[in-house]
Amino acid sequence: MKTFGGPVLFLDRSDINTDEIIPSKYLGETDKKVIKPYLLEDLKINGFNPQTDVAGKCVIITRDNFGCGAEKPQAAVALTVNSIYTVVSAGIAKNFRPAMQSNDILSIEMDRKSLADMFHTFGDKDTECKVVINDDGTAKVKLYAGSLSKSYPFQIGETDSPILEKENWGGYTTSNLKY
Repeated sequence: MKTFGGPVLFLDRSDINTDEIIPSKYLGETDKKVIKPYLLEDLKINGFNPQTDVAGKCVIITRDNFGCGAEKPQAAVALTVNSIYTVVSAGIAKNFRPAMQSNDILSIEMDRKSLADMFHTFGDKDTECKVVINDDGTAKVKLYAGSLSKSYPFQIGETDSPILEKENWGGYTTSNLKY
């Protein structure tokens, strides 16, 4: 069994594109650490402030079509340099999935009903996520906020299995779990 996760960043919007993940003006940077403070700088969601809301988060929970738009591998790099190794959504944009995989970012696809429940139950709370991958292949996302907790089962995608098998995978080794 593997467990990993950490604090959650809820982004209650579909179609977050690669320009919103990392603005194009930073794509020429050769040192990936330089782009760290600019993650989600141009993302517009009511109540969201990238300067205060991103730091310390390890898991993004969002709606559908995350990473749509122009193909920019640097958008995935911007996530990992900020220690975000897991994205839970109803779907990852087809062009963005390879960049996530090459940067060892696990994409957990969740049904829309479960995502709606996550946002309704936990979206306005300081929430921790614990992803549990059992030896028998079953998997679940567990969310915690104070004494409130809920589990949501999911299927591990074929393309994500190799990420989970890496002993030095960032999502596993940099886990901030306190359970």
